[in-house]
Amino acid sequence: MKISLVILPAITIAVAIVLLYSCKKENLESIKESVENVLSDSTQDEEALLSVICVGDMMLGSNYPSSASLPPDDGEFLLSGVEDVLRDADITCGNLEGTFLDKGGTPKRCGDSVSANCISFRMPEHYAGYIQDAGFDFMNLANNHSGDMGPLGREKTAEVLEMYDIKFAGTVDYPTATLEARGLKIGFAGFAPNAGTLSILNLEKAALIVEELKKENDIVIVAFHGGAEGSGAQRVPGRNETYLGENRGNVFEFAHAVIDAGADLVYGHGPHVTRALELYNGKLIAYSLGNFCTYGKFGLAGALGLAPVLKVYMDKAGNFVRGEITAVKQIKRGIPVIDDDKRVISIIQNLTQSDFPDTEIDIDDEGNIYLK
Repeated sequence: MKISLVILPAITIAVAIVLLYSCKKENLESIKESVENVLSDSTQDEEALLSVICVGDMMLGSNYPSSASLPPDDGEFLLSGVEDVLRDADITCGNLEGTFLDKGGTPKRCGDSVSANCISFRMPEHYAGYIQDAGFDFMNLANNHSGDMGPLGREKTAEVLEMYDIKFAGTVDYPTATLEARGLKIGFAGFAPNAGTLSILNLEKAALIVEELKKENDIVIVAFHGGAEGSGAQRVPGRNETYLGENRGNVFEFAHAVIDAGADLVYGHGPHVTRALELYNGKLIAYSLGNFCTYGKFGLAGALGLAPVLKVYMDKAGNFVRGEITAVKQIKRGIPVIDDDKRVISIIQNLTQSDFPDTEIDIDDEGNIYLK
């Protein structure tokens, strides 16, 4: 039987009323005191939970090769439709697709030439302020776009994120990060199959990185960029995946390996579509959170334009307690807004049931995630 923590206080109050009216007058004060203690303990337990929001791919518009792919109003209102949701957590995390750089840099080359599938993202540096204002605390840099503008792009991105007090990790130069929330030290690491990032392909080394990070932190959150891409890549196959000839890793094996090494929450991105959730050893895995805010240069038709804001509540040991999914869609050329039809919730429900039918979580139609 599943009972949401949200409704526990109401149930407790109802039981208390019955007890109060069914007992003798001389026992009322002692019962009242006991009920108050139960309510106090329930509230304290709920308040002790760490809340973490994770979203998928973020690219707020590119000024390369021209300003034609920048959003209206210089991007000032790009996140305004979702910022209230994003701010409602102790920690909010995303995946930064591209670099912060006003001008210059060396566009990446894929193989021997720049092809239609070789795209470089260069966001104006002050756009990092929009991410900060929306409530983001951490950005994963382990992906195939963090090196888009060469060494200058990587260096300036790190400098800009530091200036706006946004933590980041996932590259060879900046492999991990730590921040504090609710009196806990939270460690972050990011992994991808791309040059200049921590490798998702070397499971043994990834496990060692997470193991060392866990020694220094109370909670460890791992981001990964992996898996095939596109509308046909919504399933978790449980094997190595490739895209355009590139080995994108076995995300199932990777996620389990880093949890075995000490990770408490694992969230993925890269396929540009949403994938299933899984509870493994009491820890939640989101195999892909899709395209969250990808302006100007991404295909957003159908499932490509739908994504969740995933909010996870964990206890101090990093164990999953409950979660919430807020459904988002991207409109026009890539502006994220709340999706009143909640389409991504049904997508996640179906994928989770298909790929992990025995996992110990349930997802209701409103997006609430419960332990079975």
